Amino acid sequence: MQTDPISDMISKINNASSARKKTVEIPISNMKKEIVKILFEEGFIANYEFVEGVKGKIIITLKYVDGTPAITKIERVSKPSRRIYVPSDKIPIIKNGYGIAVLSTSKGIMTGEKARKENCGGEIILTVW
Repeated sequence: MQTDPISDMISKINNASSARKKTVEIPISNMKKEIVKILFEEGFIANYEFVEGVKGKIIITLKYVDGTPAITKIERVSKPSRRIYVPSDKIPIIKNGYGIAVLSTSKGIMTGEKARKENCGGEIILTVW
C-alpha cells in the first residue's frame, strides 16, 4: 500500500491540535514547505522552522486562541487515488471565507483566493478552517 505524505502531515497536525500539543514535527519536502508557509501566512499556525539535512524535518508551532486551536479542521481533498481539479471559476469558498483551500497550480502552490485572482485553476490539495 502506498502512503500519502500530505495526508500523513494533515493527520499529524489534526492529532496534535486536538491533543493541545505545542509543536508537531513532520518530514520535510518542498510541497510540505509551501503548504506550511501558506498556513503561517493565513494565520493558522504560530510559527514554523525548516531543519534541513539527511533526515530533514519541519517543526510547526501550533496556534491557539484562548485555548482553542486556530485550525478547527484540515482535510485532504485530492488524493493519489482520486485527483480533484477545478478551473479558476469553480474554486470553492471554504466556510464563507473563514477557511482556505490550498491548490497546486501551474504557477505554484497557493490559496484558492490567490488562484482566483490570477485566473489559475489547479488541483485542490487541502482545505483548512
